[in-house]
Amino acid sequence: MTYDDVTWPTIYSRSVTLDASGVHILDRRVFPFEVAFVTCETHEDVARAIERMVTQSNGPFYAAGAGMVLAARHAETRVAPERRAAFMDAAAARLIATRPTNNNVGDAVRAAAQGLDAGAGGFADRVEAQVRAAWQARRDALRRVGGNAAGLIPDGASVLTHCWSEGALIETLAALLVAGKDAALWCTETRPYLQGARLTSHSAAEMGIPATVITDGMVADAMRQGKVSLFMTAADRVTMSGHVINKVGTLTGAIAARHFGLPYYATVLMPDAAAGTPADVEMEQRDGNEVLHCLGHRTASPLARGWYPAFDITPPELVTKIVTRDGVHDPGALIAR
Repeated sequence: MTYDDVTWPTIYSRSVTLDASGVHILDRRVFPFEVAFVTCETHEDVARAIERMVTQSNGPFYAAGAGMVLAARHAETRVAPERRAAFMDAAAARLIATRPTNNNVGDAVRAAAQGLDAGAGGFADRVEAQVRAAWQARRDALRRVGGNAAGLIPDGASVLTHCWSEGALIETLAALLVAGKDAALWCTETRPYLQGARLTSHSAAEMGIPATVITDGMVADAMRQGKVSLFMTAADRVTMSGHVINKVGTLTGAIAARHFGLPYYATVLMPDAAAGTPADVEMEQRDGNEVLHCLGHRTASPLARGWYPAFDITPPELVTKIVTRDGVHDPGALIAR
C-alpha cells in the first residue's frame, strides 16, 4: 500500500476550506452525526468559531490562517494603506487570543503575512498564497511525525489515545497501513466534548482501523486487563524541559501507563524553544459550565458547579519518548537541543 491508497477520513480532508465567499469550517461539535459547516465572512467570525470549539486539534491552525486571509481582503479593500499593518496586527492578536495554550493559531498567524508589505497592491492574494503554502508545509511535517511515531508501534499493537489528534494520529495510522502493520485503536471518550468518542474513533474506522471507545475513567483498568499495548497522544505544547501539555486527562493516562509498565509516546511537530518550562505557557481555563453539559444537554445537577482546566501537564519522567518531525527524542534531552 502507498499513501495514495489510504482512505483519508472525512474530517481530515474537509476540515477548513477557503473560497471567495469566506471560510467554511467543518463543525466538529456535531460531527459525525451531521456533516455541517460554519461559514465565516470575517476574521472575527473565525475567532468566535475557534473559541466556541467549532474546530479543535489541528483545525484552528487552518482556520486561523484562513481568518488572516479574510482580514487581508478586508484591509485591502476597506482600510487606508497606512492603517493596514495596524489592522492586520489587531486581527492577528484577536485570533491568537482564542486558544492561547496551543501554538497552532500563533504559528498560522505568523506564517500568514510574514515579510509582506500590507500597503502594496495584491496584498490579500499574497497572504492567501502564504497561508496555503503553510497548510501544505504543515501536512508534510505531520507526515514525518506520523512516520516516526509508526516506527515505535509494533505490528498487532492496541494503541490507547486521548482526545483528538487530527494530524499526527491520522498520519501515524496511515504510516502503519503503508507499512503493512495491523493495529487497533482504543479511544477515551474525552469529556466534555467527546472528541475521542466522535472524532477519533470515527476517523480511525473510516481508515479501516478497528476503534474501541472507553470512558475517561476506564483507562487504568483497560491497561490492567491487557487491552492496550501503549499510550500515545499528541501534545498541544512540549516545553524544552520535556513537559507535555495536552488535553486534560493525559496526565492520568501517563500515570497509569507508568504503573502498568507501558510506554507513553507524545507527538508534536517540534518542542517550543520559547517555553523552557510549563511556567512559560499560558494554561487555558475554560468556563466550568461546559463540564455540566454534554452535546448540548445538561448532565449535572442544577445545584452543581463545574471546573474545567482545558489542559494538564505531564512531567518528563512519565514520558517515554517525544516524537517530532525530525525524529524521536528522550524528553530529558530536549533542553540540550
